[in-house]
Amino acid sequence: MVFKLKCAGVRLPHVILFLALSKLTLVHISLSSSYESCRVPDSFCNGDKLSKLCEEGRLKEALHMLELMVQPTTIPPIHAYVCLLKGCSRRKALAEGKQVHALIFQSVLESNIFLANTLVHMYSKCGSLLHAHKVFSNMPQHNVYSWTAIISAYADSGEVEEAINLFQQMQETGLASDKVLFVVVLKACASLAALEQGKQLQSEIIKRGFQSDVIVGSTLVNMYAKCGCTEDARELFDNMSERNVVSWNAMIAGYAQNGLGKEALALYEQMKQEGMQPNNVTFVLLLKACASRADLEQGKQLHSEIMKRGFQSDVVVGNTLVDMYTKCGCTEDARELFDNMSERDVVSWNAMIAGYAQNGLGKEALALDEQMKKEYMQPNNVSLVLLLKACASLAAVERGKQLHSEIKKRVFQSDVVVGNTLVDMYANCGCTEDARELFDNMSERNVVSWNAMIAGYAQNGIAQEALALFEQMQGKGTKSDEVTYISVLSACAHSGLVDQGRYVFNSMCKNHGVTPTKEHYACMVDLLGRAGCLADAELFINKMPIQPDSVVWMTLLGAARNHGHVEIGRRAFDHVVKLEPKNASPYVLLSNIYAAAGRKDELAKIRNEMNEAGVKKMPGCSWIEVDNQLHAFVVGDATHPQSKEIQAELDRLVGLMKKAGYKPNLSFQLDDVEDEEEENALCGHSEKQAIAFGLINTPFRTPIRIKKNLRVCFDCHKDHLKNCWA
Repeated sequence: MVFKLKCAGVRLPHVILFLALSKLTLVHISLSSSYESCRVPDSFCNGDKLSKLCEEGRLKEALHMLELMVQPTTIPPIHAYVCLLKGCSRRKALAEGKQVHALIFQSVLESNIFLANTLVHMYSKCGSLLHAHKVFSNMPQHNVYSWTAIISAYADSGEVEEAINLFQQMQETGLASDKVLFVVVLKACASLAALEQGKQLQSEIIKRGFQSDVIVGSTLVNMYAKCGCTEDARELFDNMSERNVVSWNAMIAGYAQNGLGKEALALYEQMKQEGMQPNNVTFVLLLKACASRADLEQGKQLHSEIMKRGFQSDVVVGNTLVDMYTKCGCTEDARELFDNMSERDVVSWNAMIAGYAQNGLGKEALALDEQMKKEYMQPNNVSLVLLLKACASLAAVERGKQLHSEIKKRVFQSDVVVGNTLVDMYANCGCTEDARELFDNMSERNVVSWNAMIAGYAQNGIAQEALALFEQMQGKGTKSDEVTYISVLSACAHSGLVDQGRYVFNSMCKNHGVTPTKEHYACMVDLLGRAGCLADAELFINKMPIQPDSVVWMTLLGAARNHGHVEIGRRAFDHVVKLEPKNASPYVLLSNIYAAAGRKDELAKIRNEMNEAGVKKMPGCSWIEVDNQLHAFVVGDATHPQSKEIQAELDRLVGLMKKAGYKPNLSFQLDDVEDEEEENALCGHSEKQAIAFGLINTPFRTPIRIKKNLRVCFDCHKDHLKNCWA
């Protein structure tokens, strides 16, 4: 209910008493001349001083100044409240914002629609959607700015569906939208990929004549692109009567986000031809397009343009450059750029750490964490997730435990992403019991949590636990996804559960609506190949409804190597080389097959083919963590400070193993040398060096965890050898 109260001749305390007795939350007051007599003059208010305090973030002082103005017979000017509310919004100062709200109510101004809209905005920016909604609900009337404020509040808080629902409610009131509101709701549609609602909005926009507005047009382009309709977005873009840099960025972003990096770069060339100057956002988008395509040459050209245009000091551009170089495999260039950045934030450090981790340089990623702490840069949850992944890649469980302690101190463990990564780290390091304890105690779990634990069991050969957890997952009502089935099939493959694996694969699509991907087919080939069913595996590949990739054929080639099947190995090799001509792994595996079969002519031929193709074998490398220090060993390398002690330990072990019946497996050695030399070469394998180093540097019965970049050789993986070294 709205009252218009004429205050002429009525003292203000009586008005306040009346308002209190009436128990009305909001009253619209027409104060006329009496309001002017009650309000504090602007000169007394000293608005400039109040504004300065708010701009400097000295909100408590500004609030105290406002409190002194609020007297029974005086009301400060509205702009004083607005100034403070905007200051609270900027600083996200919810407590001070609530105090301003109380003063507004005390001053009988809460019914002022302009102030109410500002309150909604303040509560939204301070993250209190509940208070924003209460203010909005208690307003006796709403204008388009009121609706814009509350719809923006919901959209900014991630409640995008509710934002769209509120917009529909506003339309039912008959109130006409303005350009700003259309932009807000279009962005909401874009984030939800709500194409149909976006199209309806476009019709409304055309009816209202807003289609020629450059901001509205740019947001429409963005909406269509976010919904995957790049052709519609481009048609809109081409037909815009006016375009600014935001319009170009929207279209470039649309191409980049939809995997059309080439089109994004072509549009940038057109942008320059039409005389439109790019900004820092343009370069960020283009660099991301280069990163997604691993287009190093184009990335370097953009880097040169960035330098010419003076954007190199922009921290966001710098971070994206670091990311681009690492995505293109140029970690040294990325590090040089990182070290020379004039300003770095936590995102900069995360970009470099992620770059190392993505390129298999986990040791360097962990070293960067130490430097980060020395420079007093606090890691965030993203940093910790990246570092945990680096620990997982190196089986650096002690370093992972230190990070776990840090996560507990900083109350990050309740973050489901951090929790999932901890589970994955412990499982990758072979600590499945620790991983399971963490998993069971998670306050929140999603499908990724279940996948991490199932994959952990699968990687460690604990198939029955993996399958039991999979059944538990289904019983809890958590829907399995593609990754779940990859882990379950992998568990079946590692444990030789062929029939169960076939059942899971067939039911995946029929019963659970998951369409098999190349990864699932590769798991099935691995399942059949490990079980020795090579002919079935090859037939399975040939009947695949999708084109098999190099991973599928490499899986078959690995199985052929394990079971010594020359013909199937050769056919698998031919397919892999066609798909990945510079990959050394198929040459090595086929060489192993020929060497084991004693076919020296074919062995010499394949080695010549490898040399002619310019393919080089990656050296085997193994990592071990001792006393929180990572040690790397490369095959045949004798540069480690303890190399003499390591060799002596290996000689001792080999002597003990031979007494126990060990015979070196020389079938896969490629060089035509004497048996004694071949035995020495086998003992130089990186994993054996790492194990010997672990034995002489750790207490008795301490677990030794080795991480390798290549397959473990057959001589190292023989069952009798594992028993001798256990």
